[in-house]
Amino acid sequence: MDNGGRGGGAGNVARGSVHFRAFRQVPKQPPSLKIAEMSMYTVFTKPDEARSDWYVVDAADKTLGRLASQIAHRLKGKHKPNYAPHQDLGDHIVVINAGNVRVTGAKLTDKFYHQHTGYVGNLKSIALGKLLAEHPERAIEFAIKGMLPKGPLGRRMYKKLHVFGGSEHPHQAQQPKALAF
Repeated sequence: MDNGGRGGGAGNVARGSVHFRAFRQVPKQPPSLKIAEMSMYTVFTKPDEARSDWYVVDAADKTLGRLASQIAHRLKGKHKPNYAPHQDLGDHIVVINAGNVRVTGAKLTDKFYHQHTGYVGNLKSIALGKLLAEHPERAIEFAIKGMLPKGPLGRRMYKKLHVFGGSEHPHQAQQPKALAF
C-alpha cells in the first residue's frame, strides 16, 4: 500500500489506520500524605513583624568599595533568613570616620563624580580626593546608593544609612552594636 511518499514507518501502514499499544496498568497506591500536608507555601514577614537593629561601623582604613558592598548587603537585609527581595528588612547602619576611608590605585585623582544641573553646559564634576576633603560622608553615600535597588524600596533602604565624617554620631540613644567587617 502507498503511504503517501512518506518515510517508512512500522511496516508500511496504510493511511488512516490506528495503532493501539497495550500499557501495563500500575495499581494506584493510597497516598501516604493528605493533600493539606503536601501543600507548601512561602511565609513572608509582615512589616510590623520586621525587626530592624542598629549597628555602628568604623570606616577608618577600610576600602571604599568593599565596605560599601557589605553595608548595602546589610541595608537590603540579605543576611537575614527571612529575606525577600520585595521587602525592606534591613538594619540601620551608622558609619563613622568616613573621612579616613581608603581607596586603591589612583582613584583619588582619577575618579570623578558628575552632576548635571539641567542647563546647557552645566556639568559639575568633582574628584574623589576633593570630595573626601570637603564632604567625606558623600563618597560612602554615593557608593552605597548605587548598590541599592532603584525606586521606592531602595529609597526606603537608603534612609536607614547614617554616615558621619568624624567619630561622633547622634544615635547613641538607639544603642547601636559594633559591626566589624
